[in-house]
Amino acid sequence: MNEEQTRDLSDRRSFEDRVFARFDSMDARFDSMDARINSLEVRVDARFNLIDARFDRVDARLDGLDVRVQALEAKALDTKPIWERALVEIVEVKKGVEDINRKLDILYQDVFQVRADQRLVHKRMDALESRLQ
Repeated sequence: MNEEQTRDLSDRRSFEDRVFARFDSMDARFDSMDARINSLEVRVDARFNLIDARFDRVDARLDGLDVRVQALEAKALDTKPIWERALVEIVEVKKGVEDINRKLDILYQDVFQVRADQRLVHKRMDALESRLQ
């Protein structure tokens, strides 16, 4: 390489001044990047705070729902023995009704037999009365 090109620089400052100027330029850029990152951090923190608040509200609603479900489950457990007793009583009533129906069938058969016998008696009485006359 030719050394003359490096000597002919348009900037007449010393090497140290140029290096420090570059450092100053880099510091300014880093400060600008720090400011932008800080701004992003503030915005991200704000978003996370909103998200945290939403999760807190969701947690509160789920806790409330959990309490309500536990109350309903407790109530269902409280009424379970009542339903079991009611089912037993319904089965007993059904058996009683079946027994009554069976007895009524027997009673109806007896009543029909008595009526048939009564008709036979009436026919015989009519026959006897007609002979007596």
